[in-house]
Amino acid sequence: MTALSFQLARNAFGKLVLTDAEGATHVGITPVRAFPMSAPDDGVSLVSPDGHELAWIDRLSALPAPVRQLLDEELAVREFSPTVLAIQEVSTFSTPSTWTVDTDRGRTQFVLKSEDDIRRLGNGRLLISSGQGLYFSVKDAAALDKHSKKLLERFL
Repeated sequence: MTALSFQLARNAFGKLVLTDAEGATHVGITPVRAFPMSAPDDGVSLVSPDGHELAWIDRLSALPAPVRQLLDEELAVREFSPTVLAIQEVSTFSTPSTWTVDTDRGRTQFVLKSEDDIRRLGNGRLLISSGQGLYFSVKDAAALDKHSKKLLERFL
């Protein structure tokens, strides 16, 4: 593990506080992944509320456990993206269409406005943008059940 040039903690209001090498404190920092889908462990910027980068982290896995846990908690809230486990129903095979899906967060519905809202990320992974602005991920389209694959193939 490398020595950090900053300290990270959470204040009484739940905001992340970064203390830099000079001892200056920055309240309300936001971690931002450089490549959230393709390389989630690599490249995280710690950004001040006014948008300035305060620190850069090459690899999350190289951080001490307490710092990594704080960042993982904050990133989980910021990057909420339910994982689609099964596609139960699609209202129509043209767009817009309403999809009923089972996710790792439970069953839900969303509107797919266009086939272009389904992006291939490689290795069978997909990112589906709903009409409400929420992103759903598919970890491996080939691993979905037969019914789900049949419905999905109509849009790919």
